[in-house]
Amino acid sequence: MSDLITDETLPNLKAFLQADPYIRHYEGELRKRYKQFAEHLAQLEEAEGTFDRFTLSYQSFGIQRRSDNALVLREWAPGAEAVFLTGDFNSWEKQSHPFTQTEFGKWELFLSPELDKSPVIKHLTKLKLVVLTRTGEYLFRISPWAKYVTKTLDSVTYDWTHWDPPQPYQFQHPRPPRPSSLRIYEAHVGIGSPEEKIASYKNFTRDVLPRIKDLGYNCVQLMAIMEHAYYASFGYQVTNFFAASSRFGIPDDLKHLVDTAHSMGITVLLDVVHSHASSNTEDGLNYFDGTDSCFFHGGSRGNHSHWGSRLFNYSSWEVVRFLLSNLRWWMEEYHFDGFRFDGVTSMLYHHHGIGTSFSGNYGEYFGMHVDENAVVYLMLANHILHTLYPQCITLAEDVSGMPGLCRSIEEGGLGFDYRLTMAVPDKWIQVLKEIRDEDWDLGNIVYTLTNRRRGEASVTYAESHDQALVGDKSLAFWLMDKEMYTNMSALIAMTPVIDRGIQLHKLIRLLTHSLGGEGYLNFMGNEFGHPEWLDFPRKGNNESYYYARRQFNLVDIEHLRYRQLYSFDRDMNLTEDKYGWLAAGQAAVTTLNQADKVIVFERANLLFIFNFHPCNSYINYRVAVEHAGKYKIKLNSDELQYGGHGRLVQDTEFFTEPTPFNGRAQSFLSITIWAGTCHQVCPLTKNSIHRCH
Repeated sequence: MSDLITDETLPNLKAFLQADPYIRHYEGELRKRYKQFAEHLAQLEEAEGTFDRFTLSYQSFGIQRRSDNALVLREWAPGAEAVFLTGDFNSWEKQSHPFTQTEFGKWELFLSPELDKSPVIKHLTKLKLVVLTRTGEYLFRISPWAKYVTKTLDSVTYDWTHWDPPQPYQFQHPRPPRPSSLRIYEAHVGIGSPEEKIASYKNFTRDVLPRIKDLGYNCVQLMAIMEHAYYASFGYQVTNFFAASSRFGIPDDLKHLVDTAHSMGITVLLDVVHSHASSNTEDGLNYFDGTDSCFFHGGSRGNHSHWGSRLFNYSSWEVVRFLLSNLRWWMEEYHFDGFRFDGVTSMLYHHHGIGTSFSGNYGEYFGMHVDENAVVYLMLANHILHTLYPQCITLAEDVSGMPGLCRSIEEGGLGFDYRLTMAVPDKWIQVLKEIRDEDWDLGNIVYTLTNRRRGEASVTYAESHDQALVGDKSLAFWLMDKEMYTNMSALIAMTPVIDRGIQLHKLIRLLTHSLGGEGYLNFMGNEFGHPEWLDFPRKGNNESYYYARRQFNLVDIEHLRYRQLYSFDRDMNLTEDKYGWLAAGQAAVTTLNQADKVIVFERANLLFIFNFHPCNSYINYRVAVEHAGKYKIKLNSDELQYGGHGRLVQDTEFFTEPTPFNGRAQSFLSITIWAGTCHQVCPLTKNSIHRCH
């Protein structure tokens, strides 16, 4: 039996209760939740031997080739009357190869090798399961455990294509160490090219990974890898959970991508979708065995009213087997380093967050509206991943603010490493849409950036793929709009719109990066102010790929100002890599002057100075510092190479005075803080201060 159930000292809530006194009223709920998790884990280990074996079920389900080339097939279809295998190997005879029913709704089929000792089913053979329902209907299905599915141009559905190459890919490079400061480049393989087409894994490896490395990001988060029949779903309507999307290339191409990233020291995360599944039947999980309740809840509970997708039944033993084994598959077979769990809010609550405005009242996080089975599943997933892969990283996409989401399970949490601070990009979009920048409430912005749960790490971002989608605008587009099409040349003088837009683009991103969390995320192309939204080919745009691409070529044209934004983003990341503010404690804000539009704060022995005022610059502006000594500018947004105006002398030194100011014993008079700039300054005797205009 697991030590977690027999150890009566767990969960140890001391740190949780100290950091968050409001949770004390729900201490009983936390202990009850932990007990459910520990009991489920113990039951799993008792029935299956170990959770390691249970979560490697992809080695026993689907098609397995033995050492003698005999094949064993195993499926779970509890609602089926009979199951058959058909395909190229038997000229698509529907009933010639029946499965035998075993216990708990499982079905098995044994296929002896050919006379020449080769397997009956060869590499790239096309297959289908035939499910006879209890109403007498024959359904053609793809195995839920299929590792590769493909689609021909004249077909609307995917085919199960057996993947068993004679020479499997051999990884050459170990996983890199887990980053202490997580700088994530969120990316979609298919749009990773300026060309109007679906880009490939090979293209991403050759053309995009070197850019990610050059920009100073140490982690790439790959979207839309799990196979999805509908390209425009952005990968969030998954049909085949164990198959890497074939529209980008073969599985070995993805393995080479991950392997190459590791050789560059880049951690690779998979955007995993376990919150729901596509409602497709012929090439998805829906009605796999002829019932609506095989992998999902039956009836209306199994349908997401907003997404039009199916909702997993996390209380089902076999569903938990399937999902946990899916995580192990991506870690073992493709060498991913962790996961961003999509749609966690939908998983946590029976209402799925629909029509719910989370106010922060703790009663919203406990009670009958919480799906405790989903909570336990997430705890199991985090426990297994972090036990078997101690360097594994898990991120949760949750808008509700569930307390303990990113605390360890032993402390009463759900075990995630980071949460995404989804309120921050919403705040930036809100102020850009609704308020003139000269009227921005800096206090409210700083509050949004610093309002996070103590003891729980977060990944913060100014914009992600959500803000790039059609119907919304990127930050650059909100700031500069149509002038981006005509006035981004450095060969002409900046217009007021371009000037202000470029300066604010830098300030917003650095303020978010340095003040907002313990990790930072950027969506591909936004680092250089990509000028257009993202829209996948669909009927509404005549199946066009024009907006389903990233125009990296704009950065390569020397006289365009996109190159300047790219350079600032790169040096911002490289400066963080040197001084490590993301791994440091939360910043101490010493100046927040709404009238002057100035923000000053310290973090990781760095001093950050921001002036958001559109026209006022300040001479001899006093700033507070913790450490006495000599300071020097390390990053300055006003440099010409970043699209600034070059008004500061970069090697200027600043000397502190024993003049108390804003709660600090030391201070100094800054040089001119130009309007719309930021500096990062560092003490020469310690780490660097970074001053931003």
